[in-house]
Amino acid sequence: MKRFENKVAIVTGSGGGIGQAYAEALAREGAAVAVADINIEGARSVAEAINAAGGRAIAVQVDVSDPDSCIAMAEATVAELGGIDFLVNNAAIFGGMKLDGLLTVPWDYYQKFMSVNLDGALLCSRAVVSHMEARGGGVIVNQSSTAAWVYSNFYGLAKVGINGLTQQLSRELGWRNIRINAIAPGPIDTEANRTTTPQAIVKQIVQTLPLARMGTPEDLVGMCLFLLSDEASWITGQIFNVDGGQIIRS
Repeated sequence: MKRFENKVAIVTGSGGGIGQAYAEALAREGAAVAVADINIEGARSVAEAINAAGGRAIAVQVDVSDPDSCIAMAEATVAELGGIDFLVNNAAIFGGMKLDGLLTVPWDYYQKFMSVNLDGALLCSRAVVSHMEARGGGVIVNQSSTAAWVYSNFYGLAKVGINGLTQQLSRELGWRNIRINAIAPGPIDTEANRTTTPQAIVKQIVQTLPLARMGTPEDLVGMCLFLLSDEASWITGQIFNVDGGQIIRS
């Protein structure tokens, strides 16, 4: 029996990149997956590929910065797939993001950025909690980043917020039998990374890693599946680095 047979997962930002890898891995393990993305064409492409491979998936358009859109995402998942057991909060503005400082970034861009990259994880979590409770509990995995521990302007600030959100929500969700943890990737070889981050900086970072290579989306999949599984049934409120040794915390 596959690990997630009869389970239903939502993966936000799964129309490509890391989110796509999470969605496909969950489907391989037997979960029905709501491929949720603001880019509905990308979401449909991923869902169609999952279904063609023998899995079960639907495409759902969502703007994670919009409370009503998050609620509609959850309701569509329940209506079409029967419930919600897992949420992976992966959606974020990264590909094509502005490279600017906290003191100089235009305020309207900063507010939009944070509404997606931080508030979006909370809004999606709020939208699914009652549906998870109806199933007897559930699991949430947030996407953090090693940017939370190094200077990364407002992107890093948002990831600090994701870590705090993970820790704070663990207190509110535990008694509902809902666990929440976060994954903090190091440099990952995605199209968004290749087109957004200056590659000279990426190369410099990779050269300093104990495991001196770029990570891949597949490197993150094992941790995500573990945290969603019953093997992690007594783990909540934690942030797990998957980063080639970039950040060492004592």
